[in-house]
Amino acid sequence: MRSRAETDDRLARDAHRPRVIHTGQALVDLVIEVADLPARGQNLMADSVAEYAGGSVTVLLAAARLGAECLHAGAIGAGPYGDLIREALDADGIAASAPPVTTQDTGVCVVLIEPSAERTFVTTLGAEREITVESLASADVQPGDLVCVTGYSLAVAQTREPLLAWLRTLPEDAVVVLDPGAAFAELPADVRDTMLARTDVWTGNAEEATDLLAARSVSVEASKAGASKAGASKAEASAREIVGQARALSPLLRAGAVTIVRDGAAGCAVHAHGESTYVPGFPQTPVDTNGAGDTHTGALLAGIADGATWVDACRRANAAAAIKVTRRGPTTAPTADEVEEFLRGK
Repeated sequence: MRSRAETDDRLARDAHRPRVIHTGQALVDLVIEVADLPARGQNLMADSVAEYAGGSVTVLLAAARLGAECLHAGAIGAGPYGDLIREALDADGIAASAPPVTTQDTGVCVVLIEPSAERTFVTTLGAEREITVESLASADVQPGDLVCVTGYSLAVAQTREPLLAWLRTLPEDAVVVLDPGAAFAELPADVRDTMLARTDVWTGNAEEATDLLAARSVSVEASKAGASKAGASKAEASAREIVGQARALSPLLRAGAVTIVRDGAAGCAVHAHGESTYVPGFPQTPVDTNGAGDTHTGALLAGIADGATWVDACRRANAAAAIKVTRRGPTTAPTADEVEEFLRGK
């Protein structure tokens, strides 16, 4: 039984525990499984179709299931799709801080999934783009909170302008987490630089890192990680590449920033506190990779909110993503118990 002092200490820690707050787009994923992508102008019969809450919801569900307190600060519409989003958030105890957008419904992302588990996206715009400085401010961000931003918010002026204006109002100690997405490297240079200057954590895949470093004309120094012998394997080559990318990205961000670069089943690299570390993945036979990166991000931030080191949080995030790709749908992130059981078997 805990003493009163131990209980008071526990309550004090919980009172200051960072929240995971997402500002991005909560969309409904219309997931369609196909044997192959149709040729232009042709028709193809789907193998299956299903609707899921997706986008920023996937990150928050993963974080909540691994124990984080989560909040959705983006816009949610009024209609069947908005209702689906709210039901998914409510089911995992995640609040939405902004009032509903009553003039339209939430948009849809059409996801075509091939037998290889590769996916192709077509996204519509809806109520999720109706954010303002005031609606974002409803999150009441506190020092230490982990505030998630997606590069897709910056790709459209309707969301970019209020988001950047609101970010300038945050406490200096709020931790801004950027998931760049494929759109980030192609943004105007001034938009990219403004966002990077306020970014404390970069978490993206190797392709996104490659694109930004090329846009900024930054060369990557090959890492020696995994290079213990001549003729390095593909996995060793991947480890060296992403470790080098994580290190090269760091100077582009806010002073002291942490960078994470993912490479699917190969795992991820993290550069934190001046040190670069390769964290191996857990290869699985995938059935659906949609939402794997978002699951990784949510699990990573849940670990950080709980006080884990960046390396330990990355290992748990690798495990969560590995479990996710064996399940269909973006809302199938594992629980903390499932992640622990998975890691015990490794």
